[in-house]
Amino acid sequence: METRLIGSLRVSVVGIGCNNFGRRLDQAATDAVVHAALEAGVTLFDTADVYGDTRSEVMLGRALGARRDEAVVATKFGMPIDDERYGAAPDYVRRACEDSLARLGTDRIDLYQLHYPDESVPIADTLGALAELVAEGKVREIGCSNFSAAQLREAAAAAGSGPAFASVQNQYSLLDRSPERDGVLEACDELGVAFLPFYPLANGLLTGKVRPGAPLPEGSRLATMPAERAAHWHSPELLARVGALLELAEGEGMSLLTLAFSWLLDHPEVASVIAGASNPEQVRANAAAASRVSPALRAALDALTAPAP
Repeated sequence: METRLIGSLRVSVVGIGCNNFGRRLDQAATDAVVHAALEAGVTLFDTADVYGDTRSEVMLGRALGARRDEAVVATKFGMPIDDERYGAAPDYVRRACEDSLARLGTDRIDLYQLHYPDESVPIADTLGALAELVAEGKVREIGCSNFSAAQLREAAAAAGSGPAFASVQNQYSLLDRSPERDGVLEACDELGVAFLPFYPLANGLLTGKVRPGAPLPEGSRLATMPAERAAHWHSPELLARVGALLELAEGEGMSLLTLAFSWLLDHPEVASVIAGASNPEQVRANAAAASRVSPALRAALDALTAPAP
């Protein structure tokens, strides 16, 4: 599989999102997903301390086992675990890191990401704590998630000559092109920050299994999400775009899954497309979806999914 760089880390262009581990998947199912990923050439595994009520990190660590050195392990901190464990204050950064290391059963975190901006803490203070962890060898590269272009520039300036964010993980897909509109991709290009899209398949709308007018796949994330989220993801506008994309994919003799991944990877700022998987078959399908799009197909996809003025 093709690889790209996140700072000093070389990662596969398709990664595995681990938010199902400890929630929808037990240890045996997690083992099957992780091992299938490694066999398919996937090296990037993205988790967080809050996933699966802290079980995701534990299960990922167990699944990797003796194959830890084959993987690039990315995890996150900052979202509330409970009333005491949250945020980006320096003391908590260290505590969160030590806790994640213990749960993962490893001596280093390859990519340690601030899960969400903490407006109550100066970013320079957070970066200072992360720099100490890098100096101690407990963290190799640092990143962030859900940051705006302005916040990325502020963090880059605050880092000075010390460790700076090597990546940002925000929502991005053919059905949500906000990183283009809000300037985050432009900031990534300017600052040399790798972009990691989450929800690349738009909560399952871009898997090819959802067809306008047909029932949603039973048991899928789309079918079981709360009503307030369903109002957006089930909207007629999004479903109409899915239908148009399906027609284009069929006309090109490609799967919609391949179009969704390949369009993202056609952006040089994107280092890896992170998608969840519930079984080895999904892992293999995701791994095989990384392809190339011609300039003409890229232009057609851009035009078809351009936001309404």
